Amino acid sequence: MLRIASRVAPPLPSRPLSTLARSYHVRPSLRPNRQFIRVAGSRIPPISSYASPIFTPGLSAAFHSTPKTSGLPLIPLLGVLKASAAMEIVRTAARIVLTVLPVLLLKNYKTRRHLKHAALHGVPLSEDRTEALLKRIRQRTLIFHALFFIPAVLFWCTILASLERTPLTGRWRLIILSPEEEDEIATQLAGPGWYQAVGEILSQDGPAHLIPYSDWRYSWVRDTLRELERTIPVLINEEDKCRDWPLGGQDHIPLPPPADYPLRPRPRATEYLRMLCSSMCKLHVSPVPHSVPGPPYSLLLVDKPEASNAFSYGFGPDGGGGIVVYSGFLDEILARAPPENQVIGPSTPPSSWWSRLIFGSPSPPARQVPTPSQTAELAILLSHELAHLVLSHHLETLSSATIIVPAVMSMVSDAVRVLIFPITMLFGPFVNDAVAQLGKLGSMELEKVGEYCTSLKQEIEADVVSARLLAHAGFDARNAVTFWENRSSSAECASADRKQPQEHPSSSFVHKITGSQHPVNDVRVNSLKGELLRWETERRAELRRRSTPPERSHIMLASA
Repeated sequence: MLRIASRVAPPLPSRPLSTLARSYHVRPSLRPNRQFIRVAGSRIPPISSYASPIFTPGLSAAFHSTPKTSGLPLIPLLGVLKASAAMEIVRTAARIVLTVLPVLLLKNYKTRRHLKHAALHGVPLSEDRTEALLKRIRQRTLIFHALFFIPAVLFWCTILASLERTPLTGRWRLIILSPEEEDEIATQLAGPGWYQAVGEILSQDGPAHLIPYSDWRYSWVRDTLRELERTIPVLINEEDKCRDWPLGGQDHIPLPPPADYPLRPRPRATEYLRMLCSSMCKLHVSPVPHSVPGPPYSLLLVDKPEASNAFSYGFGPDGGGGIVVYSGFLDEILARAPPENQVIGPSTPPSSWWSRLIFGSPSPPARQVPTPSQTAELAILLSHELAHLVLSHHLETLSSATIIVPAVMSMVSDAVRVLIFPITMLFGPFVNDAVAQLGKLGSMELEKVGEYCTSLKQEIEADVVSARLLAHAGFDARNAVTFWENRSSSAECASADRKQPQEHPSSSFVHKITGSQHPVNDVRVNSLKGELLRWETERRAELRRRSTPPERSHIMLASA
C-alpha cells in the first residue's frame, strides 16, 4: 500500500510583541521654540519537502516550491535602522572606533620599529619570534580596516533605510524617524497640543493677540481653507478622478497631469509590521483602504497688522497640523480692491469684555464681502502653507535639524580632534579651547547651510504642489505667478525705503558656498513657471495622443 508522505511546515517561532520594538529608543521631546526630536523579525526556516517515490494520479498532492529566504534579515534590519536612535548608535560606534584606531596604529608602529632596530643593529631574533610579530601586525591591520568600515557601513545603511520619495514631486529626502516616533509626535500635537505649541512660538515675540472665531475674517479664511482641503483626496488617485484633465476645468482653467508619485499617507507601525510579514511569506496583499490624515487642519488668526505673512506647523491627524495667518496679510489684499467693488455688509455686533479679555483684540471691523480676486489671493497663500502640511515638511526639517546634521557634525568634529590631537597635546589647554571654539563656529555655519538648502527646496516644492491644489479647487494656478511676483517686488520696495542693513557674514557665506546669488523669490517664481509650462506641454501631448487613431497592423496572421 502506497503512503504519501505529508509535508508539514514547522510552526513559526512565537515571539511577544515587545521583542519587535527597537532596543534603543530616544523619546522625542516637543519644544516648539526650537526644533524638537532627536523590528528585528524572525527568519522562517525552509520548509523541507519529501517527494513521493511513485507518481500516482489522483493520490499525489500539488507541488509547491518554497521561495528562498536568504535575504529576509535585510528587511527587519532596514526597519531597525530607520529610527532616530540608529544615528546615535552610529555616532557611538564612530567614537569607539576613533578611540581604538590610534592604539592599533601605535602598536603597529612600535612593532615595525622594533623589527627595524633588530635588523639594523644585529639583534638576534628567532624566526618564530619574527613570524609572530609580523602576524600580529597583519592581525592589527585587518582589525583596523574592519573597525574603520563598521561606522561607515552603519551610517550608509541608515541613510538608505531612511530614504523616501516625496509625494507628488518625487524628490528624494531623508526622514530618520520611525513610525512609532512619528505617532508620538502626532499624539503630542493632537487636539489642544497644537495650540499650546503654536502659542509658545508666538509668545517669543511678545504676547499674541488672536482674532476671535466670531470675526468675519476668521470665517472667510476658514471657509477658503476647507475648500482647499477638499482637493486632498483627489491627489491620492488623480488618474481615475481627473480623466479629462487635458480639457481643463471650468472657465478653461488648466488642470495638472496626474502625478507620477501620488499622495500616500505615511505608514504607521502596524502597517510596517503587516508589510514585513507579507514580504516574508511572499504574499501579495491588497493595501488597506486609507485616507491622508490631517484635514481638517487647525487655524489661528493673529492680529498683527505689521506682519503680512503666514506659516504652517505640525503633523498628524486630529488637528496636529495647522496654519497661522497674520492680519497684516488680510489687510493688504483687502486694500487692493477698488472702492467701487467693495461691498460692505452688516457689521458684526461688538464683542463682549469677556472675549476681549481672552483674545486680547478689539471689536472686529465692519464686515466686508471679499471679491473673488481677493479670495483667490488668500487661496494662493493658504495653498502654499497647506502644501507644507500635506508633504510633511515639518518631519523632514525636524529630522535634518535635530538628528542628521548634529550627528554628522559631531562625527566630523571627533575625527578632526583625533587627527590634530598630537599637535594640540603639545600646546596645552588654551589651544584645545581655541580649536573647540573654532569647531563650534564651523558647525553652526554648516548647519545654516543645510537649513538654507532644505528650506529653499521645501519652498519651491510647496509652490509646485500648491498650484496643483489650486487647480483642483477651481482657482486659476496661473495667478500664483503674478501673486508671488507682486510680493517679491513689494518686499524689495519696502526694503529700499528703509536703510539697507549690512549682510551678515554667515548669510554671504551661505550664498557663496551654494553658488547662488539670486533672490529666493526669483528662483521660486521661475520654478513655478516651469511647472505650469510642463502642464501645458503634457496637455498638448495627451490631446495629440487621444486625437490620433491607433495604427492598424499590416501583419496578417494565418489561421492554422
